[in-house]
Amino acid sequence: MVVRRRDVEVFDAISRGDWATATQGLANDVHHVFPGEHPLGGERRDKVAVLRWFERLGRLFPGHTFTVHRVAVTGLPWDLRVAVQWTARLTPAAGAAYTNEGAHWLRLRGSRVVAFHAYLDTQRVAQACAVMAEAGIEEAAAAPIN
Repeated sequence: MVVRRRDVEVFDAISRGDWATATQGLANDVHHVFPGEHPLGGERRDKVAVLRWFERLGRLFPGHTFTVHRVAVTGLPWDLRVAVQWTARLTPAAGAAYTNEGAHWLRLRGSRVVAFHAYLDTQRVAQACAVMAEAGIEEAAAAPIN
């Protein structure tokens, strides 16, 4: 119950653009994977890079609202695996708003997230970035943050 409540709080923080709250539970050497060939794609291996990634998310998608549907937790308190199923309504800096559905798979050691991997339709993200790049938003065509 505690893990579920905390995960919902983090997704609510992301919806508000509150990156400090969204990243406070991450380990310094966290491993973050967001698949796809676009400016939000790739892997990050530390908390600072993940914070930069969230900041880019906020600039490229200033409107984003997450609704958490399910949270599943397994493992021992010092080594948990957590699955979070969600729906997001995203409004890019240029172009039409859209909805994406997905899930995150997290690994917690103690009270820190040491890894999290997003599973979603990344083609929709890439298409939105292409529209933003065509509209002159340079960061929408930037290399991923690593």
